[in-house]
Amino acid sequence: MNRGQRESAVRQLMERVSPQVPADLYGEVVRRGSRMLRRRIVARRMLWLLLFAASVAFVVWALTARPWVEPPSTTTPPMTDW
Repeated sequence: MNRGQRESAVRQLMERVSPQVPADLYGEVVRRGSRMLRRRIVARRMLWLLLFAASVAFVVWALTARPWVEPPSTTTPPMTDW
């Protein structure tokens, strides 16, 4: 397809009469859009709640397990009374 054919094809598309939109389409679109928005808000809140719960669980685990403290040695007994 050369340039002239493409230009004529575009002109034909632009000169065409646009189809009529159904009258009740606006209400349907608004209803679906508000439902999608509510779902998105609920999903975002659930993700924040999950992130908060995971961080609280991590803090509680870290305070009880104390992974930064070196564990006591179990291979040799402590030396006392020399």
